[in-house]
Amino acid sequence: MASAEAGTLYRGREGMWSWVAHRISGMLIFLFLIVHVMDTALVRVSPEAYNEVIGHYKTIVFGLGEIGLVGAICFHALNGIRVILVDFWAQGARRQRMMFWSVVGLWVLLMIGFVPRQLGHMFGWW
Repeated sequence: MASAEAGTLYRGREGMWSWVAHRISGMLIFLFLIVHVMDTALVRVSPEAYNEVIGHYKTIVFGLGEIGLVGAICFHALNGIRVILVDFWAQGARRQRMMFWSVVGLWVLLMIGFVPRQLGHMFGWW
């Protein structure tokens, strides 16, 4: 009898979760881009309304949202490279689990570099 992992990378392990997180991060980035285009276009319609909308972006909620956005972009980009390697590198499928954890490690390092700076900007620490 074949093992539960035979035949696919996507059986509740790193490959499946990476696939799910890649789709979610892609949709979050897409939604941000829609909002960004709409709020930028608002400047042509009403500069006062544009300034009001931009004022909301200086709140803590939007500052935390920016942390989420940067996290989504970084993960999506790094995992996209992993997906390319899985698809086009002869060793990719065999090493996809190691590459997933490498993506997670690089993502954590990038976020460690970004989050304190963003929090400092949000709370006026520097």
